Amino acid sequence: MLLLPGVHALDFAGPVQAIYEANGFGACYTLHYVGGMRQIRSAQGFVFGAVEPLPAVGAVDWILVPGTESSRLDELEVPVDWLRAAADVASRVTSICSGAFALARAGLLEGRLCTTHWKVTSKLREWSPTARVVENRLFVCDGNVVTSAGEASGIDMTLALIQADHGPAIAAKVAREMVVYMRRAGDSAQASVYLQHREHTHPGVHRVQDWIVAHPESRATLESLAEVAAVSPRHLTRIFREATGVTLTRFAQKVKLEVALSLVENESLGLEAIAERCGFEDARQLRRLWKRYNGSTLSSLRRERRRRLLAS
Repeated sequence: MLLLPGVHALDFAGPVQAIYEANGFGACYTLHYVGGMRQIRSAQGFVFGAVEPLPAVGAVDWILVPGTESSRLDELEVPVDWLRAAADVASRVTSICSGAFALARAGLLEGRLCTTHWKVTSKLREWSPTARVVENRLFVCDGNVVTSAGEASGIDMTLALIQADHGPAIAAKVAREMVVYMRRAGDSAQASVYLQHREHTHPGVHRVQDWIVAHPESRATLESLAEVAAVSPRHLTRIFREATGVTLTRFAQKVKLEVALSLVENESLGLEAIAERCGFEDARQLRRLWKRYNGSTLSSLRRERRRRLLAS
């Protein structure tokens, strides 16, 4: 976390909290708060003490630059040489809100797709004339450089990167822990089922969803799932649909099909074995449901992946 003078509190705190929560669910991040000065005063007036010196950066490092006061961007003090060198070796360099201007000053946005807070997109174009600045996007990825639009979108960006590092299940748990929606950039692929149907705060429904995700091989009864939610079977049927927008059966099927998709790449597994691991009655049921919801067959998917592998 590169702290610059005048850093915004939410730009800093939101991603840090998401990363902290991810570690509680099995991620392995180590946070370092670095800067060019021992103490950094935030835009809101409190002081960060014991800021670490700018470190040597390795290939596994993730540089995150929170935004600063937009009214004082022309006075922005950026460790340009360090940031350029870090970008050459780090796994990713990311910015939140006006943090994009630090990247621009270091020349990291030239020729790249990027974004920033809507109030200062024009100014960013002035700072980095060859950058392809886009608007109305939560965050934008271009190579190992990721920029986000505003304070809260820094959380969206961080959740997406946690998902890239540790999978959708952990990202979804972090979003639920923080009671935020799991949103995605406008042009990204459809979210995993681990992230879908979670925009609610009903604890019993979340427990049922977590149980289904953790036990895809099971064919749980409505009664057993109602016990997980601590409600009656009839009540669970109603509240599950109200909270998620889908039926309990449909959600369970979507989880099982996503697990099946992850297993299809293993050529040593036949469809019967995959069906068993996903809790289907047999391969026939797996094929039928897959075609109903995806319009293709698992066999054709396997052939296409084999063709791409040979072509590469």
